[in-house]
Amino acid sequence: MHVRSLPALALCVAGLSVSHCAWAQTSVTLYGLVGLDMASSKRSGGPPATLMQQAPGLTAPYWGIKTAEDLGGGTRAIAVLESFFQPDTGGMGRTSADPFWGRNSYVGLEGRFGKLTFGRHTNLMYLGEQTLNPFQASILFSPLVMQTFVASYGGAIAGDTVWNDGIQYSSPNLNGLKATAVYALGGKPGAPGIYNTAASLHYTSGAFTAVATVQRNRIVAGAAAPSQDAYLAGAAYDFTWLKLYGAIQGTRTNATDIGSHTYEVGASVPLTAQLSLLGEWANTRRTAPRGVATTRNTAAAGLDYAFSKRTDVYAVSVYDRQSGGATAMTYALGIRHLF
Repeated sequence: MHVRSLPALALCVAGLSVSHCAWAQTSVTLYGLVGLDMASSKRSGGPPATLMQQAPGLTAPYWGIKTAEDLGGGTRAIAVLESFFQPDTGGMGRTSADPFWGRNSYVGLEGRFGKLTFGRHTNLMYLGEQTLNPFQASILFSPLVMQTFVASYGGAIAGDTVWNDGIQYSSPNLNGLKATAVYALGGKPGAPGIYNTAASLHYTSGAFTAVATVQRNRIVAGAAAPSQDAYLAGAAYDFTWLKLYGAIQGTRTNATDIGSHTYEVGASVPLTAQLSLLGEWANTRRTAPRGVATTRNTAAAGLDYAFSKRTDVYAVSVYDRQSGGATAMTYALGIRHLF
């Protein structure tokens, strides 16, 4: 929806049949995703399988508001406010620990020079992973995301999938190449060296996509933490009848000399115009001083059926096994709806 005043926004939101209201060169858009699934969930080395209704599914549910104002000369003022929520319980956030605008909340300028924004941004490493696996952003079904960002699966990367206090710049698209860098202030009095920083390159040419990302993390859950360096590199190629994905990721926590290496491959196959087969496998090997090492293998397979461009249903199974643990399986049936 497009508006130029808060009263107008209230009228547009109240009139649910109205999707867009427009005046002059200012716009406000309301959007989001609702999704959940029924799952029997079990991870290797974890508690017994539990039958539950869970909200993250293939995509964590969210809603958002974005606004843009044309300032002339090809420049726009922009702002984004996005909030996670839990449709199974009605709760806000992914968990109660999330802030209200937990997904993104930033303001900035966009134009021929690129985009410069200030605030809370989705982590560049997490965005890169979404491009390099068929399950995209899923923290429950993408083995790559699970093994690197989910604590219960050994989460190799320190910190959250969203960073606070960021100053982020994205370049214009230069013949398929786009660069992004972020510096996230620590805000710690007397500790100017406490910050998070990351940079990424994203290249697309026809059916080929490549991603490279590096980051240094010094802040976890709002507090100073040991410095961790991480990298991600990978590519995807769409043959039309088959799309292949591959990635390698590594971390090193400098204070403890603990590191990890993750390798991932995936594929998606359009069986019909509406039905796709998804598959992915990831292996993470974590090393610690004195040669101690552990490994984890996680694989996922699923079917995704699109009723339309906005609504789909899916069935997914996940295999998981870590060093010293038994094999565990997860099964889920879910639905997603975009608005």
